[in-house]
Amino acid sequence: MRLHLASGNAHKAEEFAALAAQVRLPLEIVSAREAGGMPDVTEDTGTFTGNARKKAQALRTKLPAGCWVLADDSGLCVDALDGGPGVESAYYAGPQGDGAANLRKLVRTMRGIPPERRGAHFVCVLLLLEGDGREHVFEGRCEGRLREEPAGGAGFGYDPLFVPAGRAQTFAELADADKNELSHRGRAWAQLVEWWRARS
Repeated sequence: MRLHLASGNAHKAEEFAALAAQVRLPLEIVSAREAGGMPDVTEDTGTFTGNARKKAQALRTKLPAGCWVLADDSGLCVDALDGGPGVESAYYAGPQGDGAANLRKLVRTMRGIPPERRGAHFVCVLLLLEGDGREHVFEGRCEGRLREEPAGGAGFGYDPLFVPAGRAQTFAELADADKNELSHRGRAWAQLVEWWRARS
């Protein structure tokens, strides 16, 4: 079974492919590049689910009838920022969606915030569109805290700043298997896997 991923982000395609391989699901995750690229989508719904739905529906218009589409929307919600950047995480430093710039801005914004106010959590919503248009939503969440300075060279986005609860290392310092088990995306994926196996 092929799942068309509604994202132009190569890191996400690799991460989902690794997640599928890890649990031995017979799924081939293909990026939006297979359909000629991800259409431009204005993520203006104000919710992770709404944004994921827009992305899934946008890619679906470029695919043959009956194709299955997987979209995700995720973000970092910081307690001291009243849940921000949240659904704006990808564009925190501007409309160009530059992950390195987003990270730098968050480090600056949080400078001087004491440890007890550096709580944060990642949210991931996966939205699966079946070939007949039926929709399924899976949500994962990972609690943690923010370091004062980034650490680690793996991962992407805000990973070098985020330390998941119960760990001393950032997402960017963890091995892929450990991160996939703990992460918001991994937890949302686990729900999707449970649903997939139940329908088989």
